[in-house]
Amino acid sequence: MSASDDSTRRAGAILTVNVGAIAANWRGLRDAGRAAGRPIDCAAVLKADAYGTGAAMVGPRLAAEGCRQFFVAHIDEGIALRAVLPEHPIYVLNGLLPGTEGDLVEHGLTPVLNHLGQLNAWRATAQRFNRPLDAVIHIDTGMHRLGFDAEDAQALINERGRLRGLRLALIMSHLVASEEPNNAINVEQLSRFRNFVRAMPGAPASLANSSGIFLGPDFHFDLLRPGAALYGINPLPGRDNPMLPVVTLHARVLQTRQIDAFQTVGYGGAWRSARPSRVATIALGYADGYFRILINRTHVHVAGHRVPVIGRISMDLVTLDVTEVPEQVCDVGSLVEVLGPHLTPDDLADHGRTNAYEVMTSLGRRYARVYVDRAEPDA
Repeated sequence: MSASDDSTRRAGAILTVNVGAIAANWRGLRDAGRAAGRPIDCAAVLKADAYGTGAAMVGPRLAAEGCRQFFVAHIDEGIALRAVLPEHPIYVLNGLLPGTEGDLVEHGLTPVLNHLGQLNAWRATAQRFNRPLDAVIHIDTGMHRLGFDAEDAQALINERGRLRGLRLALIMSHLVASEEPNNAINVEQLSRFRNFVRAMPGAPASLANSSGIFLGPDFHFDLLRPGAALYGINPLPGRDNPMLPVVTLHARVLQTRQIDAFQTVGYGGAWRSARPSRVATIALGYADGYFRILINRTHVHVAGHRVPVIGRISMDLVTLDVTEVPEQVCDVGSLVEVLGPHLTPDDLADHGRTNAYEVMTSLGRRYARVYVDRAEPDA
C-alpha cells in the first residue's frame, strides 16, 4: 500500500497514513457503542476525503473491517466513494441540491433530507423513476444549521404520507457540544430527538458523533456516526486520547546554514538570532496546509530533538533553529518529524489556535502519501 519509491525519493514531504489504526479506531468505537449489550451498528464519516487521509483507501479498508454504512458531505464525494464501494449505503449529508436527483439515483446515493422542500423533490424523483428510494431525515434539535426545523418536523409527524414512495433508512440529528459532557444542550437535544423518534416509529435512529459516543448509551440509538475520532483526533478534549494516532508527516531538509548573532530569518525579519545559530530550511509551507499563524509558535522534531520553528511560514518553506542538533543527524535530505508521536494533530491545532479537524483536512496534496496497515501506533 506504499507510494512508489520514486515518489518518496522526489518528495519534499511524506505523509504516512495508517489505515490499520483507522480500522482499529472504528472497532473500538463500535465496541463502545455495544458495551450496553444492545445491537448497535457503527457507520463511518468519510467527508473531506476521509478527513484528509484518502477516502479511496480508507473506505474499502473499513468495509473489510465490517463497516456497512458511510457518510460524505457532497454528491461528488459520494460518486467517488461509490467507485470503490459498489454495494454499501452512502449518505450525502448536504442533502438534495436542485437538479442533482438523477445523479443520486444513477450512483445509488441516499440524500440526507434537510427540509420539506427536499423531501418533496425526492418523493417526486421516486415517482419519476417509478421505484421506492431510500431517504434519511435530518432533524435539527439545536444546531440551527441544516435539518428539519420544528415546524417541518411537526408537519411530517402529522402527515406521514409525505414519505409515500420513499424508504426511511434513517432518522438523524447532530449534537452541538458533544465534546462537553456537562453542557446542558446535550440533554436538551437528546430529549427533542427522542420525542421525534417516538413519533416516527419504525426507522433506525442516529444521534452520536465521535464525542457523542462517549456521552453514554442514552445517546447511542441504532447507529453511531463517528468521523474525527476514526482519524486519531481526540474525542475527549482535556482528557487522554483513547484513539490510536493515524498520520505521521515528515519534511525533508533542503539546506542548512550558519548565521551570526542578531541576524533575521525569513520574510519580514520576524525572527532574529540571539546567538550564532544554525538554520535548516524544510520543504513545507502554507500551500501544504502548514498554517501561517504558526510563526514562532510551534516546533518539530529532528532525530528526537525538539526544534523550534522560526520566522514566517512561507508558501513552500519553513525554517528551523537547529543549533542544538548534531550536524550529522540534520543535513540536506534529513527527514524532520512535523506530525507524529512527538506532536499530534491536536497539539499542532493548539499551537495554531484552531482544531485538529482543520489540521487534518488541510493536509497538502503535494505530499508523497504512503499507506501502511498496522494496528499499533508508530514508535
